[in-house]
Amino acid sequence: MTAVIQEEAPLGKTPDTTITNSPPVPTLSPNNDIEKQPSPPQHEVPKASSAGLSTFKSLSILDRFLALWIFLAMLVGILLGNFVPSVGPALQRGTFVSVSVPIAVGLLVMMYPILCKVQYEKLHEVFRSRQVWIQLGFSLVINWIIAPFIMLALSWAFLPDKPDLRQGLILVGVARCIAMVLIWTNLANGDNNYCAILVAFNSLLQIVLFAPVALLLTQVIGPRDAVVAHISYSTVATSVAVFLGIPLAAAVLTRFALLRLAGPKFYHDVFIRFAAPWSLIGLLFTILVLFASQGARVVEQIVSVVRVAAPLVVYFGLVFFVTLAVSLKCGFRYGLALTQSFTAASNNFELAIAVAVASFGANSDQALAATVGPLIEVPVLLGLVYFVRWFARRRGWEE
Repeated sequence: MTAVIQEEAPLGKTPDTTITNSPPVPTLSPNNDIEKQPSPPQHEVPKASSAGLSTFKSLSILDRFLALWIFLAMLVGILLGNFVPSVGPALQRGTFVSVSVPIAVGLLVMMYPILCKVQYEKLHEVFRSRQVWIQLGFSLVINWIIAPFIMLALSWAFLPDKPDLRQGLILVGVARCIAMVLIWTNLANGDNNYCAILVAFNSLLQIVLFAPVALLLTQVIGPRDAVVAHISYSTVATSVAVFLGIPLAAAVLTRFALLRLAGPKFYHDVFIRFAAPWSLIGLLFTILVLFASQGARVVEQIVSVVRVAAPLVVYFGLVFFVTLAVSLKCGFRYGLALTQSFTAASNNFELAIAVAVASFGANSDQALAATVGPLIEVPVLLGLVYFVRWFARRRGWEE
């Protein structure tokens, strides 16, 4: 962003500069173009193979082998769900806003460290730029018009004879991401500050638009599915308030309190270094619990899972690359293009699952389709993270 310079290095990375040597914040002016602004040094994409190797070596063990840890978490979760029958029911026994308590804890732990890195004290300067509002308008069109209608088309193309599974897919397509997109953007060296703005923006829109858009896509367009009318604004608002409001409030209080009491050096060099790995730990824990709680059901209904998985794979890839292509065409810089693309391709699975369970029941096909969403999203989006990092190195695509 123009006025918000990322002071912290991405998770697991060693900052290139100290706080005292960080570059000055550029002065905003009406002519500033945030899409084409140069980025901070720590986000530059290495051009040479030696630089790429150095970057790889600078990562922590957790970051360096993240793909391995994620697939191990998925594998262990599926094995536990299938070979230890008591695991699934135990994990689902306690719920918090219609989501399993362990999953809710994992999501909150996952989001908190990244939100602590956002420079809230400078956000007021960002909104003085006209280009920020152009970016928000772009996000509004992609996330609330194009992406949901792509999911609608794919759900009818792949599941014309399965209305219940189709409804679950539509719920996934309408629920815009407010959690895992922070992880994907951070791992791909996107713009974390701008991602936080988009998350807050889409969270507010979600409270207002989720229910009417879901009803539009299921009741007005195509044959009517009367049961979808049970979707309520209170369910949506509660989910957003919990899974964004709690970690956001905690992050804001932590940042302002520690910066004032302990100073910037302690905050960035000590606290952020300690807190940063917990974001990925929360991600791995969430994936493990999610697969463990649903592993048995996934295996038992493998045919339905495969049928739901096919349109999801197409959806995540199609939305990501369409958004990326349009962003490049518009001249967006690296960080903004990636942030827009991952925001559009990611979905709020905790909200989709909560609404599906509250509206149709935990054992419904709608809940199954919503559950399959993150099981497919995690490996696909992780693959896209590695792809864009490889593409950036190969093409010299710098911020």
